[in-house]
Amino acid sequence: MDKFQNKYRGKSTRLRNWDYSWAAAYFVTICTKHRIHYFGEIKNGRMELSEIGNIVENEWLKTFEIRLDMNLQMGEFTIMPNHFHAIITIGKNKYNIKSHTQSTNTFGPQSKNLASIIRGFKIGVTKNARQFNPDFAWQPLFYDHIIQNDKSYQRITNYIINNPKYWQEDKFYE
Repeated sequence: MDKFQNKYRGKSTRLRNWDYSWAAAYFVTICTKHRIHYFGEIKNGRMELSEIGNIVENEWLKTFEIRLDMNLQMGEFTIMPNHFHAIITIGKNKYNIKSHTQSTNTFGPQSKNLASIIRGFKIGVTKNARQFNPDFAWQPLFYDHIIQNDKSYQRITNYIINNPKYWQEDKFYE
């Protein structure tokens, strides 16, 4: 492990030689700190959003309104009691027109890419959620998966849609 700011840093989960500003569909999962149930509860296989859950939904929808220059497309998403799943597609835009062979994924400032989108979303949710609960927090990182083909896109879409029905079997269920 390498040290960053005098702390140990684990290996990145990001794909090497992939620039996360590139046009692609991404599946993301973001969890609350300690997997606390801030977003509502599942009743009869359906998610009932809390005030903070409504904030999550509004901030996600706003993501696509405020980043028109990135040519984003919203795929399926679901808000669960302690995490959030979404498919987001970054389309071709002026920030990602370089060739796929010209970049490597390096640690550094993140702008106009998946990490910057998620950072902005998390900041918006946190700022507004703390009006209802001053202890609200996200886990520091997020999970992402680059969707490679239509079959995978459909499988992930179905998983997201059906996630509330299978909440008690979910790995984030606690």
